[in-house]
Amino acid sequence: MHSRRSFMKRSLATAAAAAVASPGSAAQSSSPGGTAAESVPMRVSVMAYSFHGLLRQGRIDIFGLLETFKYRYHLHAADLWNGFLESTEEDYLKKIRDALDERELVVPNLACDGCTIWVENPAQRERNYQDALAYLKAAEILGARFVRFDAGGPRITDRRREWTDEEFDHIVKRYREYAQYAHDNGFKAGSESHWGPEAWWPSMEKLCKAVDHPGFAICCHISGWTGTQEEKDLADRECVPWVAHTHIPWNITDGPLVEKMNNLRNGGYQGYYSVEHHTGRNEYAEVAIQLSKVRAVLQSWRTGGSGAPSTISRSRRARSAAERR
Repeated sequence: MHSRRSFMKRSLATAAAAAVASPGSAAQSSSPGGTAAESVPMRVSVMAYSFHGLLRQGRIDIFGLLETFKYRYHLHAADLWNGFLESTEEDYLKKIRDALDERELVVPNLACDGCTIWVENPAQRERNYQDALAYLKAAEILGARFVRFDAGGPRITDRRREWTDEEFDHIVKRYREYAQYAHDNGFKAGSESHWGPEAWWPSMEKLCKAVDHPGFAICCHISGWTGTQEEKDLADRECVPWVAHTHIPWNITDGPLVEKMNNLRNGGYQGYYSVEHHTGRNEYAEVAIQLSKVRAVLQSWRTGGSGAPSTISRSRRARSAAERR
């Protein structure tokens, strides 16, 4: 018994000494291109909408979703979508918060559909506003770091990339109100670049500058912008100062992932890199593929790399082949 106590005391002393020494080394290794293992946390998550197919089939609920995040994918974050929430009643939300805390999951984002700020029908606009207020309270209870509400306005098919003055003024007013509530309660609120005028970077930039509030931010749905590829790439780079969260679709994880993640990192982004799957099919397996690619970039950064996949030289491949003969 005495030897076990002595061992524990020595172990705790060693851990404490390491904890004191670690801040300086972590700060030193945080710059890109280092040779030692960097202190880059694995800020990776999965957008809950990725499992909308399973939800529609009745094969998963919010509590099963949290189990999936924690134990199937070994995540430390839950990127939530209000499609999984059965209500905004406080008792129900507190059960979810308890499940989050039990699993040690943070909530980097709560994406709220059905709360679009501008719709043509005034009665529906008011209902959406009341729903948004309820979800702001829900975000506070759940401990969300960012909550997303769509700005609204014309769909992309309307071929109108800008809001009217009436639409814009109303949208700015509401975002300022939401941002103030978020700021007062320790999180941020804002828009996402995935449909309507907010997917056209000049309109989104105008919105960000008009709201001009420390509680306002955006979710960058990477390359979800409208325009030419060059315009989309420019938007992905220029939006970074306002970005609090990201959604990374399949075509990006299967394409220019390293470039897009480095855009965010080089711009000082400190949020989560969250994958989003859209097909509604083979969700568990295909989300795992997306996650593995994002994790590979983060691991490369952690060990001083650029994010690009590891490669083997031609001469080394030849030597390996010769050794196997």
